[in-house]
Amino acid sequence: MKATDQRSTRKNRLTLSPETALIKPDHLICSIHVVAQATAIKLWENLMTLIQKLLGATAALALSAGAVLAEPALIYDLGGKFDKSFNEAAFNGAERWAKETGGTYREIELQSEAQREQALRRFAEAGANPVVTTGFAIASSIEEVAKDYPDTKFVNIDGWLPEIPANVQLIAFQEHQGSYLVGMMAAMATKTGTVGFIGGMDVPLIRHFGCGFAQGAKSVNADINIVANMTGTTPTAWNDPVKGSELAKAQISQGADVIYAAAGGTGVGVLQTAADEGILSIGVDSNQNHLHSGKVLTSMLKRVDVAVYNAMTAGEGLETGGMTVLGLAEDGVGVAMDEHNAALVTAEMTAAVEEARAQIIAGDLNVVSYYENDSCPAIQF
Repeated sequence: MKATDQRSTRKNRLTLSPETALIKPDHLICSIHVVAQATAIKLWENLMTLIQKLLGATAALALSAGAVLAEPALIYDLGGKFDKSFNEAAFNGAERWAKETGGTYREIELQSEAQREQALRRFAEAGANPVVTTGFAIASSIEEVAKDYPDTKFVNIDGWLPEIPANVQLIAFQEHQGSYLVGMMAAMATKTGTVGFIGGMDVPLIRHFGCGFAQGAKSVNADINIVANMTGTTPTAWNDPVKGSELAKAQISQGADVIYAAAGGTGVGVLQTAADEGILSIGVDSNQNHLHSGKVLTSMLKRVDVAVYNAMTAGEGLETGGMTVLGLAEDGVGVAMDEHNAALVTAEMTAAVEEARAQIIAGDLNVVSYYENDSCPAIQF
């Protein structure tokens, strides 16, 4: 090797002093301690970050679970869920909500009056919100239960309370407005000059239907004969199709050839008998035209389905402490027109109904409510 190469090698060679030629054990241990401490701190920081993320995820899951628990509930009035009328309209509204949102709801079909308060408390205790109910008869139970569950919102369709609790919403319909329109159609369709009305339980609500129907019929023919009967005075009147059939036959014997049934499940018997006897009927609440296609003149729609759907959609954000009233202007009531009654409804009927509907909405035509003074200017019950 050349001298220059040797010098270069010596220059680049690491030279250790006697003090640094060897790494002392205590220095090595100290260095290890420092590195270990730094690593431990970093691991601790990472662990804490992971825990915070996990806790955040857990909290989110807890909130989601809470939201799931706050599912709505629906309590059907006596008469059964599938009464093809009032209760079934409520069911259809709940089903629409469930299908559109993917949500679930709880429900119960009452079998007796004693179950009303029990069902309300059961759903409130379970965390259901809101608790939607159908039928005026449960309103007093809601008034009693609502104060014990201030964080639960209750909805009642058709009921009335002198003072509405802060967590209760009442929903009422202008049934007399829709009934007025079907009364006009009945008077225009009859060939005998006699039409009939069959109500369910004899209460002001059903007289409200009948009063509107009579006013509409007499607006077409002031001399028309209107035969009216109520099924009974107890809740069983809502689900007695046999009695409905008997009343229909009695009215047919008196000359009625168009009968309007506002009687819940009892009305099914009225519509069946009318079809069997070759006369026309008028359904109620739900669109019942399809039950006897070509034999049901129309149905007075009461959009209970929309009321239930809206309440469930609002959920815990539902506005309470008052009453919502739905009439023709709000599409809360109306007349069913479809392929099942197209051949029965003349152009003259359609034009007359549309004109009257517009006048009622504009306030130019006043349909007297039975509630105004518990009487009707067009018929005596």
